[in-house]
Amino acid sequence: MTDDPRRHLVLVGLMGAGKTTVGERCAQRLDRPFVDTDDLVQTLAGRPVAEVFATDGEAGFRALERHAVADACASPVPLVIACGGGAVLDPDSRRRLHTAGFVVWLRARPDVLAGRVDAEDLERPLLAGGSLPTLERLATTRAPVYETVADATVATDDRTPDEVATVVLEELARCAA
Repeated sequence: MTDDPRRHLVLVGLMGAGKTTVGERCAQRLDRPFVDTDDLVQTLAGRPVAEVFATDGEAGFRALERHAVADACASPVPLVIACGGGAVLDPDSRRRLHTAGFVVWLRARPDVLAGRVDAEDLERPLLAGGSLPTLERLATTRAPVYETVADATVATDDRTPDEVATVVLEELARCAA
């Protein structure tokens, strides 16, 4: 896939898995632009994600996210795309991501994820009920969806972002071989 200019590198996974941090490192190494779908949502909405959730609810956010995924996937320039944790819940987004790119599920245990995210962070509206119980629930319910869309799975639990980026790029190269 690294030689195919039409293919994007797409990172999916729960919040705290490292999608943005690892995505930025992969983009640097591949000399590609980096796009975070949450940033695209904020641009489309003209306001922060937390505000979209507060005023439009999760359904309103997911509709904007669907557009953000479609926009990123439509780019003629190969990108590294970090998707919001729930972007894969939409069947159309799953299809687009899988068709447009090589999808890597960054996976970590809920306790590790909880240690990485701040439960008080207003940028993470789904954590309002507490990070560990929420992340345990999301891990259970979303795992089958991540598994379906992913071309590869990379554990991030005991790795630095640079180590994860190296493994992600090895998976990408293996697929291109």
